[in-house]
Amino acid sequence: MTTAESLIPKHGGYRKLKGFQVAQLVYDLTVRFCDRYVDKRSRTRDQMVQAARSGVQNIAEGSQASGTSKKTERKLTNVARASLEELRLDYEDFLRQRGLAIWPRKDPRRQRLVDRRCVTADAVAAWVQEEHEGGRSGLGGHRGHEPTSYPELAANAALVLLAVACALLDRQLATLATAFECEGGFTERLHRVRTQKRSAKGATSTSPTKSTKSTKSTKP
Repeated sequence: MTTAESLIPKHGGYRKLKGFQVAQLVYDLTVRFCDRYVDKRSRTRDQMVQAARSGVQNIAEGSQASGTSKKTERKLTNVARASLEELRLDYEDFLRQRGLAIWPRKDPRRQRLVDRRCVTADAVAAWVQEEHEGGRSGLGGHRGHEPTSYPELAANAALVLLAVACALLDRQLATLATAFECEGGFTERLHRVRTQKRSAKGATSTSPTKSTKSTKSTKP
């Protein structure tokens, strides 16, 4: 027996999305980073915090709207992705304008941070501290060099996590596009549900009923 399709499917489970979790971590990191390294009077500070917040809020809003509009979910998820891309440029500008290094893809510190699987800003801060101390003691691939500065470590850590968040959102957008192509949106789902209801109602009204009258036997 085929299960009837629900008009409004389950939605709003954004807290379980890995993309949301990493974007929220980036937001927390950005607030801390800006408080420490960006002038409070700078417009860039507000822009960075707002871009990070937009990434988080639009993922949540899109997930909540998905029950009645897959189109809105895709649009808001794309806005979140664009906001995080804007934030990525701000971190790169911070490093470039101060003559600090933007780590290449193959820098081992990037993978070390990913492998740490940090879930809080405090955990990332602890990693930054370890990397700084490792450089000072000649560990972590920096033997013979000065330890990496805290601003460079913190900004690059944010860039690593932003790359993870953006990759997850790209994957989510691709999944949403495929689902929309195959299943359509709310209008198509409404049509299917109505069709199912009419078919079920028609089957009920035309189903044979047992006769309650007994047939009299006739004697020859």
